[in-house]
Amino acid sequence: MLTRVRLPHEPARHRRLTAALAALALVSLGVMAAIVGHAATASATTVPPPPSGWTTTYSDSFSGSAGSGVDSGWTYDTGTQYNGTGCTANWGTGEVETNTSSTANVAEDGNGHLNLTAVDNGGSWTSGRIETVADDFEAPAGGEMEVSASVEQPNPSSGLGYWPAFWMLGAGFRSSGAGTSGTMDCSNWPSTGEIDVMEDVNALSEHSGTLHCGTDPGGPCNETTGLSSGLQACSGCQTSYNTYSVIVNRTNTSDESITWYLNGTAYYTVTESQVGTATWEAAVDHGFFLILDLAMGGAYPNAVCGCTSPTSSTSSGASMSVGYVAVYESGGTGSSPSPSPSPSASPSPSPSTTGAECQTTATADISADCYSASNGSISVTAATGDSSPSGVDGNQAAELSNGDWLEYPGINFGSGSSQFDARVASGAAGGVSGLVDVVLDSPSNTPVGSFAVANTGGWSSWETIPANISETTGTHTVYLEFVSGASGDPPFVSLHYFNFPVS
Repeated sequence: MLTRVRLPHEPARHRRLTAALAALALVSLGVMAAIVGHAATASATTVPPPPSGWTTTYSDSFSGSAGSGVDSGWTYDTGTQYNGTGCTANWGTGEVETNTSSTANVAEDGNGHLNLTAVDNGGSWTSGRIETVADDFEAPAGGEMEVSASVEQPNPSSGLGYWPAFWMLGAGFRSSGAGTSGTMDCSNWPSTGEIDVMEDVNALSEHSGTLHCGTDPGGPCNETTGLSSGLQACSGCQTSYNTYSVIVNRTNTSDESITWYLNGTAYYTVTESQVGTATWEAAVDHGFFLILDLAMGGAYPNAVCGCTSPTSSTSSGASMSVGYVAVYESGGTGSSPSPSPSPSASPSPSPSTTGAECQTTATADISADCYSASNGSISVTAATGDSSPSGVDGNQAAELSNGDWLEYPGINFGSGSSQFDARVASGAAGGVSGLVDVVLDSPSNTPVGSFAVANTGGWSSWETIPANISETTGTHTVYLEFVSGASGDPPFVSLHYFNFPVS
């Protein structure tokens, strides 16, 4: 998206509540053995917590009020170009919009989304482009970095010229300050590196991922096209939120790599050996800043359509809607888990901690915020009023309600356990209660055990509640599922930690 001319790219949990459960009148705190049927429903979009061994280094879930702009972690790029050495008009790509900080072009919607909107003002287009003030997002030597965003692409009735993008530039592009509020050294493109996490053009329900590096034109990255996946089919990308991610993997120091993912599924990889060590280190092994923008017209959409875009028939007012942006880091464990898929629902705030000690031994105390996937709008906050035993951090999964679930992979039960203990609190309204189900390996499986919980005296009044489960051995993914028949699905329980004592 910077100082280049694009060449054509190749085209390219569910659960159900049974009638019996819905009818349960759970009015007391206690233990109950239960075998209850389940099936799957789509999980809600949240900022996913880090997998075990990873930390969250940055996230934004755009939780501002309707009509508000972005927070101070972002800066607006305004006008049509950067200021500084080698910076050319129209962002170097031939796009035609003027970017503004107006909420007509960049605004949060009050429901956890940031909308970048392209507006045609009588043939003169305005749109939005923002970038992070921070430019130190970096995969550590011997470790990994994942950069992800949940995005619903623009869905105009006539989309010729629309060019939504989520991408990142090496910190070496900045001379002073950030974005158009500072100065840039654009002559460093492409050697200082550009990673395009997601681009699409002309509202064709496609997407592509690209690395730019080396020299322009030509060079090891085949500039100005870059090393690209080409446009890939992306069914539903214009009508729902999908997760676009890259993992920069530096665990193999002799051949580092970047892998692109759509909804947790890898679709393209570039390796250090493809471009050479010196070129790779200059382009990849340093900090980056992140960019969200909705361009109009320019070399990429024009090359794909074989025309000049946008045209007089291009629809005005379509938005690129962003549910969250997140950056995760691993210190070098060598594991490279796929990013979590993004479901199509409103996002909720990211966990408030990034340093949970995540146990995988069933007999150990497992922190609630060590979940790797979830359903529902999960809120992670401080576990006020409760102390934390060794190995447990101070956070809770707060005020869970009917249909929520949390996933904990790789829990080793060893020779067996038939007991489940959970540290819970409840400030549920009068008459509101529910079940905490323990389910193994799939959220649609039958629970191996359950306990009922009602008001414990308040959301900061903690109790350890035991429950019997079916004898369980070996290693499993554990799902804790929260079920209530109360009308309106009010919250009924908060969870601090849990374990499975030896039988």
